Amino acid sequence: MTKGQSASTASSVQLSTRDRRVILDNVLAALKKRFYLPEKLDDDWRAAVERHRSTIEGAETADNFEQSMSDLLAELHTSHLGFFHGSARRASSRAALSATYLADETPFGKRWIFQDVHSGGAASIAGIEPGDILLNVDGRDITPPEHPVFVMGKQTVLGIVGKDDQRRSVAVEVAQPKGKKLHFVEPTLVQSRHLGDGLGYLKVAMFPGMVGVEVANEVSCAVDKLGKIDSLIIDLRGNTGGGIGALRVMSLLTPGKVPVGFALPKNVTSKLDSEKRQFRRFDNIPSSKAALWLLALQFAPAMLAKRPIVLQTEELGEKPFHGRINLLVDRHTASAAEMIVAFARENNLARIIGEKTAGRLLSATSVKVGQGFRLALPTGAYYTWKGTVLEGTPIEPDERIEFDWEQTRSGIDGQLEHAIESLRTERARWAS
Repeated sequence: MTKGQSASTASSVQLSTRDRRVILDNVLAALKKRFYLPEKLDDDWRAAVERHRSTIEGAETADNFEQSMSDLLAELHTSHLGFFHGSARRASSRAALSATYLADETPFGKRWIFQDVHSGGAASIAGIEPGDILLNVDGRDITPPEHPVFVMGKQTVLGIVGKDDQRRSVAVEVAQPKGKKLHFVEPTLVQSRHLGDGLGYLKVAMFPGMVGVEVANEVSCAVDKLGKIDSLIIDLRGNTGGGIGALRVMSLLTPGKVPVGFALPKNVTSKLDSEKRQFRRFDNIPSSKAALWLLALQFAPAMLAKRPIVLQTEELGEKPFHGRINLLVDRHTASAAEMIVAFARENNLARIIGEKTAGRLLSATSVKVGQGFRLALPTGAYYTWKGTVLEGTPIEPDERIEFDWEQTRSGIDGQLEHAIESLRTERARWAS
């Protein structure tokens, strides 16, 4: 969670000065033990801790304490880092609504504008569309840089301005929590359709699950349904990542087994060029969850020894569209989706079109730090096979086409149209 997106703390939480001090000490100890980049915990970080200490230890409410801790963590300028209470039942737009947004000037001042609205998600079900302007949440004006957050299990009313330039209220149903975990209305994970003239379109909204058996199967089925196509657009806009299911999309880009990359945990000092070829390889997503126990047995020794595991494509064989693939990306394409983009770039397997990606790709966990609070922190950096670290390094597209929200409000998807025209131009050149 980032500043402005942290979950609200339970109002019943009472903290003494000693409680706040102990929690801060626990956070600092956890970072020292597990943070993926120890060199960031330098003199500047220690100075930041001292600057923030009095505000943190003197916070009057649990919410103030949570925000002041989040302000301190923001000094590390790292993704996958956050501080929250275990009873929190609030979430960001991309999680609760399956929607993303950007900030821009509008006739109503600087506002959040919906950019990606995934079909089947809560925002889409409520009738929100890309290009809609957000004015308020439950009657309260929300303007950048403040991000809206949404209460779980509650109907939230959004004030928006649609493409007809008319204000209206939209009721969004945010799903109830399930047990101790937050639960959301999952969007339609995979969509595909023909665009004519042998051109296929595949959109993947996210990659849920650690291994991603279900989403991998849906990707394969969607491509099979496209039938005979000789070129393909893969739309990863708004895909904020997930698990290993992304490997299935990478495997569609190339016929054989090609190493993709690996995560290095803290304090692993492998000489990458000489040792990476000895790492264990994961190169097959099973077709059924029943086979997951076998995977656990195969990879448990490496995981327990904290040895890196290399992702490698699955050898799905030759496809008619190989060499004629465009990837659509935007500023919200992150994590596992960025792994796909980086793999395509390093191996020259697709043209990348759209905006530069988010530059957020770390392995992470969360730990208890006292009084029901938890610290989410990154514990390992992802390396591509050629040694590139993606965290903090957005991937620039081959052809940069910015999201034009005003154009979108008129019913035109400029990024998709450019990707279509690009492939058709290439096909004409191949034909000649």
